[in-house]
Amino acid sequence: MPKKAKRQQNVKNSKFTFSKYKYAIMIFVGIAVVVVIAGYFGIHSLIPVNGNTPAFAPPINTFMKASHSPQTGWLFTSQSTAASRSNGMGAGFNSPTIFLKYGALDSIHLINEDADTRSLHNLNIDTFNVHTKSLGYFESQSLTFIANKIGTFVYYCNIHPEMRGLIKVEQ
Repeated sequence: MPKKAKRQQNVKNSKFTFSKYKYAIMIFVGIAVVVVIAGYFGIHSLIPVNGNTPAFAPPINTFMKASHSPQTGWLFTSQSTAASRSNGMGAGFNSPTIFLKYGALDSIHLINEDADTRSLHNLNIDTFNVHTKSLGYFESQSLTFIANKIGTFVYYCNIHPEMRGLIKVEQ
């Protein structure tokens, strides 16, 4: 076989080789793009509502439910961990006081369990820029924030002003 024909044969084979791997390269690039996008949104989901950088520490979890009963009216009830303590209003943790250490990362998980009136509820802590959306019956939302101010602060539902409690941040 002459050199020119051999070179042309090699060019044909190299084109065949590229087309053979073309789909594998496209799949690899597609997977890489998906991983980069997932990483971007994953990192941004770790940023607390009152922070600028991701927080990789595990948060303190505070579980609260918004409910209504004919005897007590609308109220927040804690189903929580050691961060919430009863405020002395009887059995249970109605309108609990949440105790946090300065700099602690806290996640508040709110669920609307108002089966009586099926009213909307939300939770707001203005000091820490925590504001849930208005939640319908059995909807929930979680927000993570940093307790970056010392003192006693109020959390409340702006739909039902009587639903309120305290957050105490200590050194």
